[in-house]
Amino acid sequence: MTTIAAPARSKPAIALVLDGANPPQLRPLLEAHFQVHGIPVSDGMSRSVAAFAGEIRALVTATLVGADHRLIGALPRLELIACTGGHVDRIDRQAAAVRNIRLARVPGASAPDVADLAIALMLAVARRVCESDRFVRAGRWTKSPMPFGRRVNGKRLGIVGLGSIGRIVARRAEAFDMQVVYHGRGPKDGVPYRYYDDVAAMAADVDFLSLHCKSGPETRHMIDAKVLRALGPDGFLINAARGAVVDQPALIRALRDGTIAGAGLDVFTDEPDVPTELMAFDNVVVQPHHGAFTHETKQIMSDTTLANLLAHFAGRPVPHPAG
Repeated sequence: MTTIAAPARSKPAIALVLDGANPPQLRPLLEAHFQVHGIPVSDGMSRSVAAFAGEIRALVTATLVGADHRLIGALPRLELIACTGGHVDRIDRQAAAVRNIRLARVPGASAPDVADLAIALMLAVARRVCESDRFVRAGRWTKSPMPFGRRVNGKRLGIVGLGSIGRIVARRAEAFDMQVVYHGRGPKDGVPYRYYDDVAAMAADVDFLSLHCKSGPETRHMIDAKVLRALGPDGFLINAARGAVVDQPALIRALRDGTIAGAGLDVFTDEPDVPTELMAFDNVVVQPHHGAFTHETKQIMSDTTLANLLAHFAGRPVPHPAG
């Protein structure tokens, strides 16, 4: 009797946004389980999927790319959008909800690394680390002394947004004997730090103002000229949240006029374009939105994204939905 083997089940087809923020190990990991179609990041992403749009059942995207209504609309069989980061603010949630498309994310993976970078930015800008590096490399040490920096230990730190990242920053700061206070939508239960309901009032009382709030209409340009004036000529601004939280032209004016002492910035209004004025200041340390860019975090992002996809295609709830 001849036994006819059942045809092998084909792998589900998914689309992967080819963004530099996604881990390099992600695609090979996904290809072991899925038929993966890459989508280069561009303004015409919805057109670039035309050749395989009818096959795609899941879309894997990055936090800073997301998925707009045009891309979602171009994928008629789409069931799931899996973001490799913790924020889904660049995914058109309304367009997804209309079609009952599920959203998944990777919550909290990068929080310790972003917190570490915030502390690094404080140290770098206050102790003039990058400026001193340039000073030595240019051979200037043999000709004149390097100007003094400012201490971090024992200073006052104001945190805007005491969420998962902000709380880790606070714990890190305590190791430097810093006095921590915070501002947010409301006071948090069970924290020992003083709460300010007005961010300008808090800025006036601190030496460092570190931003860790979400980006949205309610926080857009929260850090404006008034807040920067309150922070004052001995105060430093640290932004590892989102560029839109800061009124960037107001920040440039404040740095130009000596309104504040300096800034450590991982994020900008129109990334990856950084104003030349910002890069011209010696008292500004800039980073390429790199808070989450560690090998360890990227591995967690890859593994969790795969777990979300496997659960969905097995008919189970995704372990990390974006509610």
